[in-house]
Amino acid sequence: MICRTDIANLKTDIIEKVGQKIIVKGSLGRSKAFEKEATIEKAYPNIFVVKYEENDRNVTYSYTDVLTRTVEVEVFDGDSYSPLIPPAVETKRKKTSL
Repeated sequence: MICRTDIANLKTDIIEKVGQKIIVKGSLGRSKAFEKEATIEKAYPNIFVVKYEENDRNVTYSYTDVLTRTVEVEVFDGDSYSPLIPPAVETKRKKTSL
């Protein structure tokens, strides 16, 4: 479940990274994925704008796109790319008998 604090924390992270290079990964459906280099251009209350380098095109994403992992964003820190939000950790549930 996504909490308001998760969205607020992600917004501040993205606002701090405006102008930085990123890699955006996502799905186009039917097992077609994409991975493109971009730059975070602007951040607004509900969306942020990304400018792709290969075709000089602007695209908008919502913060929930990132939190629900519809798209993954990796930020360039000077040496390498690291995920904006950590990868999800899967946990196994114990079976309970009735």
